[in-house]
Amino acid sequence: MAEKKPELLTIIQNCAVISIACCVFYSHCGNRTVTRDKSIDRRTASWIAFSLWTKHDDNTLISRLLRMHKFKEQICSSWFAPVGSASDYPLLSKWAIYGELSSNGSGSSNEISPVYSLWATFIGLYIANYVVERSTGWALTHPLTISEYEKLKKQLKPDFEDMVPWYSGTSTDLFKTVFDLMISVTLFVGRFDMRMMQAAMNKTPDEANSHDLLYDHLDEKDELWFDFIADTGDGGNSTYAVARLLAQPLLVIKSDDSRQTFPRGQLLLIGGDLAYPNPSSFSYERRFFCPFEYALQPPAWYKPEHIALEKPELPLGVSELRRYRGPQCFMIPGNHDWFDGLHTFMRYICHKSWLGGWFLPQKKSYFALKLPNGWWVFGLDQALHGDIDVYQFKFFAELCRQKTTLKITGRVFSDFIFTTGSMQVGESDSVIVITHEPNWLLDWYWGDNTGANVAYLIREYLRGRCKLRMAGDLHHYMRHSCVESKEPVHVHHLLVNGCGGAFLHPTHVFENFRAFYGNKYETKSTYPSYNDSSKIALGNILKFRRKNWQFDVIGGFVYFVLVFSMFPQCDSFRILHEDSWAGRVNGFFIAMWNAIFEILERSYVSLAGVVTLLMVSFFFVPTKLSRRRRALLGFLHAASHITSAVLLMLLMELAIEICIRNHLLATSGYHTLYEWYRKVESEHFPDPTGLRARLEHWTFGLYPACIKYLMSAFDVPEVMAVTRSTICRKGIESLPRGGAIIYYVCVFLYFWVLSTPVVSLVFGSYLYVCINWFHIHFDEAFSSLRIANYKAFTRFHIKKNGDLEVFTLAVDKVPKDWMLDPDWDMEPKQPFQMSYTRKFPSKWRSASGLDPINAVRIIDQFVIPRTPPSPTTPGGSVR
Repeated sequence: MAEKKPELLTIIQNCAVISIACCVFYSHCGNRTVTRDKSIDRRTASWIAFSLWTKHDDNTLISRLLRMHKFKEQICSSWFAPVGSASDYPLLSKWAIYGELSSNGSGSSNEISPVYSLWATFIGLYIANYVVERSTGWALTHPLTISEYEKLKKQLKPDFEDMVPWYSGTSTDLFKTVFDLMISVTLFVGRFDMRMMQAAMNKTPDEANSHDLLYDHLDEKDELWFDFIADTGDGGNSTYAVARLLAQPLLVIKSDDSRQTFPRGQLLLIGGDLAYPNPSSFSYERRFFCPFEYALQPPAWYKPEHIALEKPELPLGVSELRRYRGPQCFMIPGNHDWFDGLHTFMRYICHKSWLGGWFLPQKKSYFALKLPNGWWVFGLDQALHGDIDVYQFKFFAELCRQKTTLKITGRVFSDFIFTTGSMQVGESDSVIVITHEPNWLLDWYWGDNTGANVAYLIREYLRGRCKLRMAGDLHHYMRHSCVESKEPVHVHHLLVNGCGGAFLHPTHVFENFRAFYGNKYETKSTYPSYNDSSKIALGNILKFRRKNWQFDVIGGFVYFVLVFSMFPQCDSFRILHEDSWAGRVNGFFIAMWNAIFEILERSYVSLAGVVTLLMVSFFFVPTKLSRRRRALLGFLHAASHITSAVLLMLLMELAIEICIRNHLLATSGYHTLYEWYRKVESEHFPDPTGLRARLEHWTFGLYPACIKYLMSAFDVPEVMAVTRSTICRKGIESLPRGGAIIYYVCVFLYFWVLSTPVVSLVFGSYLYVCINWFHIHFDEAFSSLRIANYKAFTRFHIKKNGDLEVFTLAVDKVPKDWMLDPDWDMEPKQPFQMSYTRKFPSKWRSASGLDPINAVRIIDQFVIPRTPPSPTTPGGSVR
């Protein structure tokens, strides 16, 4: 019927459901395996008499209850009455059903045979399995008609990935990320650098004129709109929310009495970290490409597996890149893109032609763009060292060299001018430098000095023409502007915008940043604000376990190792003999203190766990603090975990001891649960056909033995209590190895459940104290929260007069539920129509709350004026 064999797990689940339902019905209806001519018992007679006595008052509550009870009795009698004997069903009273062969022809037997019972059981379970499968979506796996499919399509939702669980101890992606990082740092960067391979494969000897690195197809426009984002590809909801805003042909933002319109950017710049946690085909396709393709669909002829051999692969009818009117995209890799030596980035970015509906002309991991009205964009690839290599430095330095002119005057040569050099950055031009890491913030924070080549390029070659430096890596928005002074300004504005889709980073830890390259800067805008950022950190105490429940796998195991040698505590509860509560509390803390000293003096496993925890806690503290403070903070962190583990161990042992002394546990050996089951079974579930006896006979006693030991395995408290009593009387040596293993497994199960909330609370409190008091662990404290909100992108406008307008647009809350956009669905679509020409390009819209298009707002805006041209022609010496 299902066209395939049902899975065993599904059958087991359905069997469990039916078994629970049967128990519930039996608890309400009682045992109905009685003959139908049996007289009514006293209880039923009393209920009938009482109902007749109250018959005159039909509106009272008691009469209503009696009518309900009578209705229940009718259902129980009709639905759960016995099937009867063979004499009741003469047409079915054959040997195949009722076991006529067992009587050897001497007469009919009224006993139902085990063959029929087993057959009825299995056919009933199969029918139940079929019904459950049909009612839980089985029909959705079969082909539908066109009308049914169109109706179903409107109910579908996007299959976005969740935010990366950074504290998941079971995530293979995180282990692979750590391994790839170690390999990349030790092997690729410095020994096998992909940037050197790109320089070696350059077809043009003069890199400054190389079309693989330099793009000037946008410089003839009168004005240009373009966008910048960074750190995408974490959660699908947040990445799609940003991509949906980027894809809109026009954004209209109303604030107070003003109304501003923003056309779609013709150019999209992405500042690295395209997908998390590591660069793989899955992460790039599911976390990066999928949201952008939903926001702006690729062309109809696009194939995901296609490899671009000769870029740019322009659409049909477009002769050159300069004539393409659709949006384009350029991007640089971040540290997460470098974890595999840039292999995935080269495969998916440099050898693909489309990111959704954004065209990808880019061929290398770094580039230079010549924009209209004297504006340039330098996209630098810093790899994992936070700096550019010498070949990359050479390319950008040659672009920045001033043109050398030689003016010859005379009678023969009438003011003839020779100019050497090629297309380069003019003295009055302005440059935007994009790097992945904002080393102005990170160097200040860590007290480091990175990016020597980038600094030399900006200081000695750009010489004040760098109007703006942009970066991602930190998942927030911050802008600093240079304070006017007499000192030469190397960079006028510093902008960080890593709100492209990854989890949120705090801003308040960078509140005291003031200087860079010898210039003073002031904070102009932050998102979220310093105050909001500090409040968000409180979520580590309140939400850490809910956001990172996978962390329980590690936390519970660590706590158990810390107190493994302390089980059981046989002589530590003399406090139970104390008369006053003060004496009991005092005795409990004395027992806890003694247990800690016992760990340090006598145990081996627990002592090893304590030493390991102390070392891990010390090295976990960032090197931003001094060694003495790291040691103190690490010790306090580890001590809080050790104290909590010992406290939980004593509470658990105290609870077991109280149960034993009050005869709640360890009263009937290991099989208390089985004995209770047999008692209930004999009282409420009799076996008139003798099926259980036959099963015991056929299985040579294995059936009841298996049930017995299976129930004993589930009777964890009893096993734990009996074994604990044995250890306290005779010692651990009296137990066989298997018995000791069973005891510690039972202890671990209960202790793990008891300790997991505490370990998350202690660790979350540690992160909260560190981020708000010491301003450390900004990465660890906010990656744990996995906040998808506070997303933003920056939109630029190069005006006709050369001024650069900068707007940062943000969405405070990212939707979690999406639905098919009816405007997108109803808009007519031509077979080969480019998606950027549509009025409604994005497939999904918010299903609840405000859609990002309606919720977007401006959080920062400023203008960078164009540098006026120099009145004199720049000169230089000629050799």
